[in-house]
Amino acid sequence: MPPRDIQPLSGLRVLDLTSVIYGPYATQILGDFGADVIKIEPPEGDMVRAIGPARNPKMSALFLGSNRNKRSLVLDLKRDEDKQALWRLIENADVFVHNMRPKKIAALGFNPDAVLACNPRIIYGGLHGYQEDGPYAGMPAYDDVIQGQSGVVGAFMARDGEPVLMPTIIADKTAALLASNGLMAAIIRRGITGKGGYVETSMFEGMVGYILLEHQHGAVFVPPLGKSGYPRALSPHRRPHSTADGYICMLAYTDKQWRSFWQLSGRPELSDDPRFVDVGNRTRNIDVLYQIAAKALATKTTNEWLALLRDADVPAGPVNQLEDLRNDEHLNAINFFKAFEHPTEGNIEVLDSPYRFDRKSLPLHRHQPQLGEHSREILAEAGLSDEEIEAIVSSE
Repeated sequence: MPPRDIQPLSGLRVLDLTSVIYGPYATQILGDFGADVIKIEPPEGDMVRAIGPARNPKMSALFLGSNRNKRSLVLDLKRDEDKQALWRLIENADVFVHNMRPKKIAALGFNPDAVLACNPRIIYGGLHGYQEDGPYAGMPAYDDVIQGQSGVVGAFMARDGEPVLMPTIIADKTAALLASNGLMAAIIRRGITGKGGYVETSMFEGMVGYILLEHQHGAVFVPPLGKSGYPRALSPHRRPHSTADGYICMLAYTDKQWRSFWQLSGRPELSDDPRFVDVGNRTRNIDVLYQIAAKALATKTTNEWLALLRDADVPAGPVNQLEDLRNDEHLNAINFFKAFEHPTEGNIEVLDSPYRFDRKSLPLHRHQPQLGEHSREILAEAGLSDEEIEAIVSSE
């Protein structure tokens, strides 16, 4: 049998003490890249194992979506024997990552200084709600709270006058992407220096930076050259536009694209309108620009506009319902929805990652684990005796 393709993080061992989505999504990315991710769970398991439909207990849809390419080890870190087992694992691990509050992980004895003293080459990842040296340090943080604090809800209020949460756990998932980037940067640094280190990622600060990237706007300058808020993004007329039979998302952006759109809509004279001649003027007159565009888009069907706009190289796409995505021609052509035979959960569907290396998708090399499925083999790899392993596993 030919050897499995070597993935970017093949050979690295990650001790994953995270739970819910923020941490598990970050470590799933490391697992997708080939790392040996050991998901260390309490006896009751990660709470996300119970969220969503399931064929078997503790194997819910949400857990399956955020815990592929991992092995599961159950440790009760309130017990000395289990703590000692974790220390044994730390000695030869490459990454240690958790998303507990700093005081809680410190009370267990696994603070950054202690772990790095045990293994100076390890990458210690602290995935926090708030940076640990500020007044919010250690406060509980969940997606809805961070959406409110970070300006996500404020952007809706600036546009619509009503506070709205995004209908996705954007703070959790964005922070997870930032965390995986930080951990991989630390792995690269270790390859250069030979030393490990402590990487902290926080949801609140990450999302504030995410929102203010465009919405800091005039407040970038001191003194300000205008108020915060990117006008194009905050325009109430920036929305899916009605067509003769549905909706379309169209974003002409460059001068050339707008000239093409005005030609298609029967208003070529607007190409020379002083309000719309360049991106600066279009931004200053964004509301009226979008209102005029909306009237034009209402004159043809969605498919008519899609054909015309694609031929003119103007960015546009249909408005898909969640269930429509499964039938998207592009996603199906690239095999984005992958059939997978899970050893305990039967036929499931796994989403492809957005990464490809050498034109190949990253493989699903480990199924999503049952709670404690790999406890014995992982503890044996750490060098524990049969008696030590039995004392830990029998207490689960």
